[in-house]
Amino acid sequence: MKVKNAEGKAVTLDDAVFARDYNGSLIHQAVVAYMAAGRSGTKAQKNRSDVSGGGIKPWRQKGTGRARAGTSRGPIWRKGGVTFAARPRDYSQKLNKKMYRAAMRSIFSELVRSESLIIVDDFGVKEPKTKAMQAQLDKLNANNVLLISEEDDSNVILSARNIPHCETLNVSGLNPVSLVAHDKVIITSAAIDKVQEWLS
Repeated sequence: MKVKNAEGKAVTLDDAVFARDYNGSLIHQAVVAYMAAGRSGTKAQKNRSDVSGGGIKPWRQKGTGRARAGTSRGPIWRKGGVTFAARPRDYSQKLNKKMYRAAMRSIFSELVRSESLIIVDDFGVKEPKTKAMQAQLDKLNANNVLLISEEDDSNVILSARNIPHCETLNVSGLNPVSLVAHDKVIITSAAIDKVQEWLS
């Protein structure tokens, strides 16, 4: 597959990565799994093995007239552990690497079909200036946009961080949520080569 980048140059894309069928259910599964992995269970209580103390038998087994007790940290004791203590919940969902890569290929293919993927040689920002980055985005008619570079570029990050609805990522930080959340995706030629190498 051949497409033109923002400068009008022809760029060859691998059909195995950028010409796949749209698989909405798989994309949805990848997005949900990614978002679920970011959740953390914060509910926790201590059971009888977690509370401090209770190492010694409170009194001897027989002869006191009281019920036998082996620890002072059982659930029926004051300051004892909870019987069915809550534990932090693990929200993560299993998603095979093969399925995840297939979902990413499907997303990139849909971006190409909808002409939402813009390939540039570079972002054209030589110094951390928000005005310079905004001018580049206006030139490409991109408002809600994701910027993808091969590696983190401090000039691009600092220039884009104050622009609303503008997110910057490198290839290693790519995720399905960011790809589907923006109207336009602008990616450098070096980054597109790395994506093809990763997903092919």
